[in-house]
Amino acid sequence: MSQTIFILEDDSDISRLMQYHLEAAGYTARVYPTTANIVADAERQAPSLFLLDIMVPGGDGLEVCRRLRQHAALSTVPIIFVTARASENDRVLGLELGADDYLTKPFATRELVARVKAVLRRFERPTAPSVLKFDTIEIDASAMQLRVGGELTTTTATEFRLLDYLARHPGRVFSRDHLLDAVWGDARFVTPRSVDVYVRRIREKIEADPELPRYLKTVRGAGYRFEVPKTV
Repeated sequence: MSQTIFILEDDSDISRLMQYHLEAAGYTARVYPTTANIVADAERQAPSLFLLDIMVPGGDGLEVCRRLRQHAALSTVPIIFVTARASENDRVLGLELGADDYLTKPFATRELVARVKAVLRRFERPTAPSVLKFDTIEIDASAMQLRVGGELTTTTATEFRLLDYLARHPGRVFSRDHLLDAVWGDARFVTPRSVDVYVRRIREKIEADPELPRYLKTVRGAGYRFEVPKTV
């Protein structure tokens, strides 16, 4: 069964081009010219990936991304923004909302398909099946679930992979460049600043006080370290 991709794009020429090349690559592609039904349809049958333009009638891709990342059943579905908004601030905003990649228009269709394959491949890589527990934190790699204080905490797939990677190497300091290679792999839009954005998002979910983290520590000039608090 082919993987399904939802495309939010109001320009019919661009959406037909995207759909044609994705289907030629073996995917099933559904096009949405407005934001009206895309989330509701995803609730009925979740796609493998979303391609979101930002500026579309009836809303925008940023708001759709925000809704998806707050949706318990859809929060881990990968999202790629495909947009004419190309500034670094736009890219960082997309990251902060939970995007997994960011492709600017105009784009080559071969690059679009390559980015889609890369993101889907990244999230299909098997993770260790064991469950990690640290104080009030439980990380279930096989289910891609995070619990804090016994409560299920929603994460994106990228947030989870970054946290899981750090937590499986407690006490070790990783540079931002190392984490980019380990977690993002071949995603070209991410920068060392991207790692900072995701670390901040993770801290907001696992730390009682994100400004004074107990677990996810910054090592000045070096990178980040996951620290297991000592029990008294």
